[in-house]
Amino acid sequence: MAPPIAAYITAFSLLITVVSAAETGYHNHTVGGAAGWSFNSTTNTTATNYSSWASTQTFDLGDYLIFNTNSNQTVVQTYNKTTYLNCTAYDSDNGTFVYNGGSRGFGEALTVAVPLTIVGPNYFFSDAGDGVQCQHGLAFEIAVLRGLGLPPSLNQPPPPPYQEPPGPDAAQSPPITVAQSPSGGAFATRADVRVVVYGFVTALVLQFQ
Repeated sequence: MAPPIAAYITAFSLLITVVSAAETGYHNHTVGGAAGWSFNSTTNTTATNYSSWASTQTFDLGDYLIFNTNSNQTVVQTYNKTTYLNCTAYDSDNGTFVYNGGSRGFGEALTVAVPLTIVGPNYFFSDAGDGVQCQHGLAFEIAVLRGLGLPPSLNQPPPPPYQEPPGPDAAQSPPITVAQSPSGGAFATRADVRVVVYGFVTALVLQFQ
């Protein structure tokens, strides 16, 4: 005798809840969207308004900012508002980190992944051109919320300034540049959960045929 349909509905509802939870987990934010992290040195203009882009996002601990850029720009992360306003990364400032991917070529494409590991104000800018890029808009600030807290991969004492996003390239060095958008992590979790749900739905259909 087939189990009552109510039991199937209850089980299915629980799986939907799991999927929803996965959907609200850690996220990758592509800075500037399709425009990327870019500056035109001829016109002294940015590819998009990065402050406006940031205002449309919600940032939590464990999320990653993905900078699709090139070696003409830098990616500077700081917790020091004065450093941010001065558009200059000082070597003596322990709260400021410069990500350049180790590139020595001019105009070389880079993807830089920066994890969010500290709650509160986080500032980002490019100090290329002696701060000119930052002064002309290649900069933005965000407020990082606690969310689910740091995942185990980032929850190390003290919190690291950076670490490569979870994925098949996690063991490679340097950790600040990846050849493609991060895979695995939250995205893989969501996909795995969806497979379970779809399998469950298929089993329901076959059960009642």
